[in-house]
Amino acid sequence: MKKIGIIGGGQLGKMMILDGKRLDTQFAILDPTEHCPAHSIADRHVVADFDDVDAILRMAEDVDVVTYEFEHISVEALRRLEAEGHKVYPSAETLSRIQNKLVQKRWLAKHEIPVPVFRPVDGVEDIHAAAEEYGYPIILKTCTGGYDGKGNAVIEEETDIAGAYEALGAGKLPLMVEECIDFEKEVSILACRSENGEMAVFPVAENVHHNSILDETTVPAVISEASAREAMEVAKACLQAFDACGMLCIELFVTREGHILVNELAPRPHNSGHYTIEGCYTSQYEQHVRAILGMPLGNPNLIRPTAMKNLIGDRNGQAELTGLEEAYRFPNVKVHIYGKEQVKVGRKMGHITATGETLEEALAEVRGAHAALHI
Repeated sequence: MKKIGIIGGGQLGKMMILDGKRLDTQFAILDPTEHCPAHSIADRHVVADFDDVDAILRMAEDVDVVTYEFEHISVEALRRLEAEGHKVYPSAETLSRIQNKLVQKRWLAKHEIPVPVFRPVDGVEDIHAAAEEYGYPIILKTCTGGYDGKGNAVIEEETDIAGAYEALGAGKLPLMVEECIDFEKEVSILACRSENGEMAVFPVAENVHHNSILDETTVPAVISEASAREAMEVAKACLQAFDACGMLCIELFVTREGHILVNELAPRPHNSGHYTIEGCYTSQYEQHVRAILGMPLGNPNLIRPTAMKNLIGDRNGQAELTGLEEAYRFPNVKVHIYGKEQVKVGRKMGHITATGETLEEALAEVRGAHAALHI
């Protein structure tokens, strides 16, 4: 029986465990929240902070491989695990090249993978210089720690620069600035590479964000065949460039000319890949488990058109779900509730997936179920 350790016990870890259990895999998790989403189905839960290196080592004592469900963790802790003989996938080296967005972009550019133009920021004068070079608007980003739009500021004109700089820490955190891409669509692609070097790439997914948080994903993306092929090649190039083992999500812009630019990478299963559970022959979670255990990868192809919609908190308080019976009147709908005890504004509490004969049919079902549900 194989044993996997996961740093993080959120919904991504929970869904990884659900798929891994079919293979009779055991799971240990490390998460500071006692009743985190994965707690009820994990075989062992080490309750500790993510920067507690000793606790991470304890969690890893009796497992075959260690993985993680989010990237804001200690690279040094992963290096220590590796130094003590533990398998860690994706590796500490892979994470070190992705965790810092400036390092990530430089590594992508070094490998001739297309990205928006960017530059580091050491002070306000660098932002002014970037605006002069790129033109407005521009995007100011923290190099570490940002997600769901946090750590980003759009600068529309010169008078926005000082406020954006202050809002992102006024230099207390490392910053970078990028050109703002006038994109046609935001898409993502999930790619996987196994311990043995085998690769599998999922279909291109089209994403719509609301308040910088993913709202809907539809697959296949409605883009040209040439753009889809380019996205697939970029995904494979990213797997190779970062020597990734396990799932890698590549968030992309499709420009108005149909070209592909890499926005950001995530070395793990991803929110935009939830659709794979019902929509593909192999889910991203099973694929990740197969990859890090050195098993042959599964078929990543789409079974039929699929739509996913997130359930996002719109208030703060105790989590309580209503409307499930009404939502399930839509026959193709699958509801996934993460089991978080507290709802917060902007917090991902669950998601809804549907497949259909057409994208329009699948999207109508998830939207209908979404209107019926409230957390």
